Amino acid sequence: MPNDDPSALPSHPNGPHAMVRVRGAREHNLKNVDVDIPRNALVVFTGISGSGKSSLAFGTLFAEAQRRYLESVAPYARRLIAQVGTPQVDSLEGLPPAVALQQQRGTPGTRSSVASVAALSTPLRMLYSRAGRYPAGQPMLYAEDFSPHTLQGACPHCQGQGRTYEVTEASMVPDNSLSIRQRAVAAWPGAWQGQNLRDILTTLGHDVDRPWRELPQALRDWILFTDEQPTVPVYPGLNVAEAQDAIARGQPPGYMGTFSSARRHVLHTFANSPSALMKKRAAQYLVATVCPVCHGKRLKPEALSVTFAGHDITSLSRLPLSTLAELLRPAAEGRLGAGEEGVPDAGPGRRREPGSTHHEAAPDVHRTAWLSEEKVLAAQRLADELHRRVLALIGLGLGYLSLERSTPTLSPGELQRLRLAGQLASHLFGVVYVLDEPSAGLHPADGEALLAALQGLKAAGNSLFVVEHDLATMQRADWLVDVGPGAGEHGGEVLYSGPPAGLAGVPRSVTRRYLAAGATPRVPLAHAPREPLDWLRVAGVVRHNLQGVDAAFALGCMNAVTGVSGSGKSSLVSQALLELLAARLGQPLPVADEAPVESLPGDESDADELETPVAGHIAAGGEHIRRLVPIDQKPIGRTPRSNLATYTGLFDAVRKLFAATPEAQARGYDAGQFSFNVPKGRCPVCEGEGSVSVELLFMPSVHAPCPACHGARYSPETLQVLWHGLSIADVLQLTVDTACQVFADEPPVLRPLAVLRDIGLGYLRLGQPATQLSGGEAQRIKLATELQRPNARGGTLYVLDEPTTGLHPADVDRLVLQLDGLVAAGNTVVLVEHDMRVVAACDWVIDIGPGPGAEGGRIVAAGTPAQVAQAPGSRTAPYLARALSAGP
Repeated sequence: MPNDDPSALPSHPNGPHAMVRVRGAREHNLKNVDVDIPRNALVVFTGISGSGKSSLAFGTLFAEAQRRYLESVAPYARRLIAQVGTPQVDSLEGLPPAVALQQQRGTPGTRSSVASVAALSTPLRMLYSRAGRYPAGQPMLYAEDFSPHTLQGACPHCQGQGRTYEVTEASMVPDNSLSIRQRAVAAWPGAWQGQNLRDILTTLGHDVDRPWRELPQALRDWILFTDEQPTVPVYPGLNVAEAQDAIARGQPPGYMGTFSSARRHVLHTFANSPSALMKKRAAQYLVATVCPVCHGKRLKPEALSVTFAGHDITSLSRLPLSTLAELLRPAAEGRLGAGEEGVPDAGPGRRREPGSTHHEAAPDVHRTAWLSEEKVLAAQRLADELHRRVLALIGLGLGYLSLERSTPTLSPGELQRLRLAGQLASHLFGVVYVLDEPSAGLHPADGEALLAALQGLKAAGNSLFVVEHDLATMQRADWLVDVGPGAGEHGGEVLYSGPPAGLAGVPRSVTRRYLAAGATPRVPLAHAPREPLDWLRVAGVVRHNLQGVDAAFALGCMNAVTGVSGSGKSSLVSQALLELLAARLGQPLPVADEAPVESLPGDESDADELETPVAGHIAAGGEHIRRLVPIDQKPIGRTPRSNLATYTGLFDAVRKLFAATPEAQARGYDAGQFSFNVPKGRCPVCEGEGSVSVELLFMPSVHAPCPACHGARYSPETLQVLWHGLSIADVLQLTVDTACQVFADEPPVLRPLAVLRDIGLGYLRLGQPATQLSGGEAQRIKLATELQRPNARGGTLYVLDEPTTGLHPADVDRLVLQLDGLVAAGNTVVLVEHDMRVVAACDWVIDIGPGPGAEGGRIVAAGTPAQVAQAPGSRTAPYLARALSAGP
């Protein structure tokens, strides 16, 4: 339905006053959009990737709702709130207050956990402080004493980390067959500094050409661990005998050198080096061990001695949420201590600090006895709050998680549901919830629980505006807003706004064929399922909830690994399989650019993983894999200086074209002149940023085009050089689709551009900053970078974790065709996937489950899609069977 005829829009059953009326929306690629959207309904905004649906839902509706709310907030407080800016829209009427739940970009901090994201940390610590069972005679503690992130609560031995970090001979000398001259002590610095230390050992009379394992243990320990720092004369290039002779003859040394042990060097470098690369290098030699004082629980002994329901706070935080809910229930019902064995009453405790603000007559639970009326009431209030929030998490299918689970180990879908659970427990009324693909990362079975939660929010008197590609969510929506018809400049129109059934009458809609009569078409592939060329077998895999799992992947085929959220898919594929194959190939796995350099071994996992090391091996088929390519959804860069053109390498070829022009050669310009990261070519005012930021304190910061280059990023001299009438800044403003036409006669540039276009990214601009790309877009850019490589040899294993996240079904079709091309070239593809249309198009399926967490971790079924669709006990089977029954 065209957006220029708002009078033709279907009316909401609650009448015209129940509509949000948008007029003249021009945010990003929106083309002066007019649309009416109902309140008190589940409204889904859809359209192909890049069509403008997020610009309408988040960039316009939520941004304007936040702006209006912040107008009522004190100016000083506004400075503390991240503001999304003022949208480009003529008018917006009938908009209630809004809450946004967006997919988070980047990597969460290692200190963040399920408890902190779900706002359970503080009430849990209060529960232990106010209603915990204390040992006899121990003073009462406050909530801060139960946090490992405070000085009051952290274990004094490990400073709240749960681990101690040290270096060992094995970590610093990985190959003891080498001599010191051959750099057996790998932890020592390279270049001149390493040579200096070796020359000092020569002066001290030690043979640096003898294999390390043949040196006396006492000498090895001294070299690696001594705190001594002797300063001795150094005679570079001499051996032991020659150095001793030079000393005896009084020959002047080359210089005086000071020795430093390998341990001292590693610890000093990690703690003090300003170089991120040096810190990362030092960190690889550190070995983590469980703290002997707190045994990995991170808290001081006094805090760990306090129990609730028979558990200290760390033990309780490691229980599955489903178990935790049962432990909280008695206290929430006013039955504190029910079912616990009796222990001597601790009696009243002494306050740690005098000067309480409580009235003298007011009861203080810090002073009252165990099971006193005050303590029971305090426990009931706190436990009830915790119990309600935990039940909300369980209702969203997260009962297998624990409060202590760190957020870097969670999928985007799990993080999204954690934040949604907080809203379910808040009982707000009359609010618009704007959600960004809440089904991302969810198995269809988990999607049912999500839809029930969304319906619960709507039934409580709220409105839900959901940006979504999931077909089941679209079919269950009250109202559908379809944006398109294409992406980028080819989108930005509201094609239809009304009940889902009406979309069938909109021929310009790409979405309509996937919703027509509920018969979702299958992914179009022009061949029958392939037969495996051989099998890649892993055996005895132990990781998270996988305990001794054996699995076989079909080589020369497209494999899908399925299962409900938390069943162990990513543990098997994205972790164990990658690590085992990388170790066999001697290929290091890529490290995320955004990972903090201060992260230490073990920081990314739960405390008890040190006691459960990863196990498993490649049992067969490893010889067929020559190269391993993991393609994840982590950002391709952390700053706006990284973009699509620079990441894929096509910009190097573009800069060479400009450097080869007669004008550039006459001026003596090389390819570096056309990089906005190099001083000689970039704008000297904004230093290649293209914009300047104006801080407005309590209002959103304004990013204005650079007054010198007006956003071009380059110096005036650089912009004077033209290639086919375009400056280098003009090229960066081209979309991929347009650039394919401009560079049609330049194969080095056209090849990566064509791949980007074919994979569905034709709407992106070449200079679009990496910070503006979604996780799905980043993953497809990485895939496109691989697709442009020659793959004729085959033998490559591609591993992708949920590659369809954030993709419209039409974009999913294009993605699968590209992956199918990789397999046709003799490679193997392994997908962790929830989209049943994609699973149905694969050659081999491994289903893990049957449930999440401890209820999963085993292979329920393995076979062709048709075989798995018939597997008894598989929660995937009925959804896969439905996808297989769909027509072309």
